[in-house]
Amino acid sequence: MPATKAPEDAYTAAPFVPEGADLTAMRSAAAGCRGCPLHRAATQTVFGAGDTDARVMLVGEQPGDQEDRQGRPFVGPAGKLLDRALAEAGIDPSEAYVTNAVKHFKFTRAEPRKRRIHKAPSLREMTACGPWLAAELALVEPELIVILGATAGKALLGSSFRVSQVRGTVLEEEIHGRPERLVPTVHPSAVLRADDREQAYQGLVADLKVAARVLG
Repeated sequence: MPATKAPEDAYTAAPFVPEGADLTAMRSAAAGCRGCPLHRAATQTVFGAGDTDARVMLVGEQPGDQEDRQGRPFVGPAGKLLDRALAEAGIDPSEAYVTNAVKHFKFTRAEPRKRRIHKAPSLREMTACGPWLAAELALVEPELIVILGATAGKALLGSSFRVSQVRGTVLEEEIHGRPERLVPTVHPSAVLRADDREQAYQGLVADLKVAARVLG
C-alpha cells in the first residue's frame, strides 16, 4: 500500500508510484500523490497526456492555472502556442506525449481573490516528482524528448543545465537509466512573455524543426 504522507525531510513520490501499472493506472495513482507539499494548494494532479506509442515526449516545467483547473497539461495559452509551433515544424501535436517535470501547480498570490501567479518549483520539488516522470518515460519509450525550458532541463539533466547554451541541439544522455536523445528549447510561455514575440516564436519553431528532423 502507498504511504499516505511523505516526511517533511524526505520529499518523494516514489511510494505512490504503482509497479507494473499502465498509463491509465499511473494517472489514477498520481491523483493521490502526497509526495511533496505542492498538492496542498493545487486543485488537482496534472498527469501527462498522449499516446503510449508516441515517438516524441515533450516535457515542460509544471501545470499552469488553466491546467490546474482542467486537469490536463498544456491546455492554456502556452499550450495552444506550442501546438501551433509543433504543426509548423512538421510534428503532429496529436501524436506527441506531453507532460511536466512537476505535476502540481505551484503559485503565489498577494490576496485571496487575486489571480494566481506561477512560481517556479524548487530542485527539491522537481526531484520529489521525478519518479512519475521516470515511470512515464519507461511506459512511453519515446524516440526523442523535447525539453521545454530551463526547469524541465534541470529536472532531467541536473542543476547545471542552461537552455540558452544547448537549445536547438541534439543531446544524448542517460535519463532515469535509459539512453535518450533530447532536443532542448524554450518553454512556450517564454515566447508569450518575450518583447519580440514573433522572433521568439520563430526561434521555438526552428528548434522544433531540429526535433522533426531527428524523428524523420
